[in-house]
Amino acid sequence: MAKDTNKHRTSHYIFVTGGVISGLGKGITSASIGYLLKEAGYRVIIQKFDPYLNVDPGTMSPTQHGEVYVTDDGAETDLDLGHYERFLDVNMSRLNNATAGQIYSSVLEAERRGKYLGTTVQVIPHVTNEIMRRFTEILKKEDYDIIITEVGGTVGDIESLPFLEAIRQFENKLAHHEYMNVHVTLLPYVSCSEEIKTKPTQHSVQKLREIGLAPDMIMCRSGKTGLDASARNKIALFCNVRQDAVIDMPDAETIYEIPLIFKKQNVYSTLAEHFGLENPDNPALTELRSIVRRIKSPKHEVHVGIVGKYMGMKDSYKSITESFIHAGAENNTRVNLSWIEAEDLEKLPAKDVQKILKPLDGILIPGGFGKRGIEGKILAATYAREKKIPYFGICLGMQIAVIEYTRSKLGLSEANSTEFCEDTPDPVIDLMEEQKKISNLGGTMRLGAFDCELTAGTKIAKAYGDTLISERHRHRYEVNNHYRSDLQKAGMLIAGINRKYNLVECIELPNHPWFVGVQFHPELKSRIAKAHPLFRDFIAAVLRRKRHL
Repeated sequence: MAKDTNKHRTSHYIFVTGGVISGLGKGITSASIGYLLKEAGYRVIIQKFDPYLNVDPGTMSPTQHGEVYVTDDGAETDLDLGHYERFLDVNMSRLNNATAGQIYSSVLEAERRGKYLGTTVQVIPHVTNEIMRRFTEILKKEDYDIIITEVGGTVGDIESLPFLEAIRQFENKLAHHEYMNVHVTLLPYVSCSEEIKTKPTQHSVQKLREIGLAPDMIMCRSGKTGLDASARNKIALFCNVRQDAVIDMPDAETIYEIPLIFKKQNVYSTLAEHFGLENPDNPALTELRSIVRRIKSPKHEVHVGIVGKYMGMKDSYKSITESFIHAGAENNTRVNLSWIEAEDLEKLPAKDVQKILKPLDGILIPGGFGKRGIEGKILAATYAREKKIPYFGICLGMQIAVIEYTRSKLGLSEANSTEFCEDTPDPVIDLMEEQKKISNLGGTMRLGAFDCELTAGTKIAKAYGDTLISERHRHRYEVNNHYRSDLQKAGMLIAGINRKYNLVECIELPNHPWFVGVQFHPELKSRIAKAHPLFRDFIAAVLRRKRHL
């Protein structure tokens, strides 16, 4: 780590926009820039502004927009906040994510209160003023040297225009060395002519300039071909940026390699020069280099199946896949994932289900909502329990384990959750009383960080090395306490509870190599250099089983 440079009296601002197409990796770009700056000794925070009209992504299907990332304070946010937390190892909050829906709601509520004193409420200045207010609202929580703001969508989209206009107005109040515009674009490769085409990038920058913004750095997604000197020179010339500010972003084997790729191209040095930062030296990134080496060239390899229901969009489980990368690195193991559609298992004869599950070294069942695919997940849980395969149930995955155990060991064949069967005679999973009175879906679940008291001596407590923990939640249904005693008598260990609400938080099976279920979402607290202890120990158990076969 470089010397402490927390002497800055004013914050600097980096705005990250995208052009040509969406999904180019603005979130990874923002997180990687933030990582470089943090490793150089600066206090960095990242925020995401999304142009969609939903108040938050909480009611959106994961197949539409990827996973919903939940913060400690219970905000349902964009999945990019997960990248920010994993790279920076800093807990985000609701202040780190704003949507057009939130901003327009605030403006309209203010109008109803008479705040605007009878004036006509317009996009400019009222909506843009609210956006600008939120650019700096994060500073009320803590002082930061550098605030990175990512704007979702693509330059040219009508939804993004108020945000880009707000950036223009905001930057007009600053000196040029106090802000920086980073633009992420696509460089397509035309195979028939064997050429990298820069014209889409030129047009994207042209569109940005029409709005009144000029890029200071252009990040070029170049795929597998890379950015050659000719293309770099052309982009610098026609987009009016320095050559050393045209950065190649090729496809990488792991996203955690991106800060290293940026370091090679002196991204930090360019930032430091632009802002006049006191520390001009590139950060060493020694620890990250070691982690990337273990990710790319591990000693061991295991095969884990994720039995879920949102398989059409792998980003639905983004934090889980990243947690496996972190846990794999700590165990020096490559974790190969098989994506198994739970609904498909329901349609197969038993022998075909076994044929799909038999090659797996471990099984994870993630969270989810609705009854689709539930019986397929129960089949997977049964197989893991009976065959002594390491099992990790997260949120719904824990509830699946409890339903399966109730049916198999308590003989209650119709046991279920009232989420899937309202009139089940044995509602082993049920709504909390306060949830039964709620009709709105948005922001009304058990959300955010809750305390959990672990049972000493359990696998879960040993993983954490503690008996008092705090983890993030996103769910409505809970284990029904009326069945707790019977489950324990049948051999299921209640390994963790929330004392305040008397709720089951963790279960495990003592006579199984590793069969663990948790009501919370541990994947939301895994980091690059600090794998979540449950994922770490799950992969360790998977590796032990494979070695002893």
